[in-house]
Amino acid sequence: MKKMIIFLGIIVVLLGSLTWLTSQQQTQEAEGNPFGKDQLHQSTIDQLDDPLYANVILPNEMDEILGNEENKTVYYYSPQCPACDDVTPMLVPLAEEENVDLQLFNVLEFPEGHYGYDIEGVPTVIHYEAGEEQERLEGGQEEDVYRSFFQSVVTE
Repeated sequence: MKKMIIFLGIIVVLLGSLTWLTSQQQTQEAEGNPFGKDQLHQSTIDQLDDPLYANVILPNEMDEILGNEENKTVYYYSPQCPACDDVTPMLVPLAEEENVDLQLFNVLEFPEGHYGYDIEGVPTVIHYEAGEEQERLEGGQEEDVYRSFFQSVVTE
């Protein structure tokens, strides 16, 4: 019985150590990230060095833009969304080509984006005029649909 208690104690210590090390590693990888959070999901950490995901917007910045009645185009995405993985490499360069300042909002890290900005699914692109939603595109679209959106809605 005594050996069993010692064995279980060793297992608990090993599991606790492993959990702590994993947490420390994620904290270290997330350090200095543009999301201003100590802990990030691994899929977000994997995108930190990808220039396609550099132009992020945070919830407090989003609230400020809407409160100040500014114009803004925002791409709501999740790093765990397969459709977003397909859309982002096409959408971000297209926005640059069309001279659209496209801000990226990560709904995985900030799930309040779903209900705070009425996001039912990702990917979603919304253009705000004077702090109010002007138009949106939901779901993965073809490049010509996004181009038309940028040309007719955003750069009018």
